[in-house]
Amino acid sequence: MSLANTTRPQWLTFDCYGTLIQWDEGLRAAVQKILQRKRAPDVEPARLIAVYDRFEHQLEQASPHRSFREVSDQSLQLALAELGLPGDAEDGRILTDSIGAMPPFPEVVAALRQLKQRGFQICIISNTDDDIIAGNVAQLGGSIDRVITAQQGGAYKPARRLFEYAHAQLGVSKEQVVHICASPHLDHAAARDIGFRCVWIDRGVRSPLPDYTPDATVPTLDRVPPLFQQLGW
Repeated sequence: MSLANTTRPQWLTFDCYGTLIQWDEGLRAAVQKILQRKRAPDVEPARLIAVYDRFEHQLEQASPHRSFREVSDQSLQLALAELGLPGDAEDGRILTDSIGAMPPFPEVVAALRQLKQRGFQICIISNTDDDIIAGNVAQLGGSIDRVITAQQGGAYKPARRLFEYAHAQLGVSKEQVVHICASPHLDHAAARDIGFRCVWIDRGVRSPLPDYTPDATVPTLDRVPPLFQQLGW
């Protein structure tokens, strides 16, 4: 599918971490800090991140719904235990504090400002808690109109419940939005299952789903305004 010959959206919805905010870089730095506390030089940060991600995705889809702060802390404790490392409450605090302080990618603030100037309304839909993401949103130049979190919707992506909650809160149908994201595992899976339009910010670190093709693909967010201009939006 292509965005050509489709209607201009009222809202642009965005994934936050990895799309607007430097998630991979920030997570690696937080994990390195945690491993330094453990005096565990033999454990590679990438290994701990991989195990943490596995537990995080499992817990996000488990019942009952937990806050992201709880999910993150428990996932980290389980990952440390699997790798034979001790865990404590300070580990979780380091991680969640680090998430809220992660900065945007270099091109993001200017690109969001351009999209606002072109008349788009902008909403973030994110697998996090309100208090964690507040620190990230504060760095985005005042261009964000709404922030909808897993805490508000009571569900985590890729569950369609969070997107349906977001669309209801915005007062739009799926045909009236374009979602812009970097995560095939979470956002592309939802776009495939729900059928909303999707632009992939392919930063070269994640592989596409085998059964889904985004409506458009660009390498960085600053390529989105020119893409929309070409479409007559």
